[in-house]
Amino acid sequence: MNKTHAILELQEIRPIYQKTERLTVLILILALPAFGMVYLFQNSGNVNWDLPRLPEFFEWALAGISSLILVAQNVIFHKKIKTGFQQTELVEKVKIYTQATSQRFLILFAVSILTTVGLLLNKNPVFTVIFAVALVFFSLAKPSPDRMARLMKLKKEDRELVREASRPELS
Repeated sequence: MNKTHAILELQEIRPIYQKTERLTVLILILALPAFGMVYLFQNSGNVNWDLPRLPEFFEWALAGISSLILVAQNVIFHKKIKTGFQQTELVEKVKIYTQATSQRFLILFAVSILTTVGLLLNKNPVFTVIFAVALVFFSLAKPSPDRMARLMKLKKEDRELVREASRPELS
């Protein structure tokens, strides 16, 4: 790969990667405090909002759906990643990875909202456990050059280009 081609790829990859990073951080900024506030509210015992309680069937259905979505997001993510193996262009591989990661974070955000609502309405600790598992997936899914290189099976020169694209631009 010549230097000019590498610079052009870098200029194309950097905004794609940075957009995905911003999205993932924004989702975490929304999900964590929302659940944290509900969790603290539920455990304080001092405040009673007299919120309606979901019937037990719906409570367990919500917990089951949240758990099912957690499993599904992992399967969906890895299926999308596998489609990137057929690509030869680095930019296309990066697009596939960032789209899969963005979709994964949006699904995890939905799980965080469901568990937050479940905990708020039912005070059932199972929602805390499901949210904790979602946090593990948030942590494992956070985009990084090394994670992308490993999952997309990038060559050494492509790894370096992705690593460079993940760094802030120096003006």
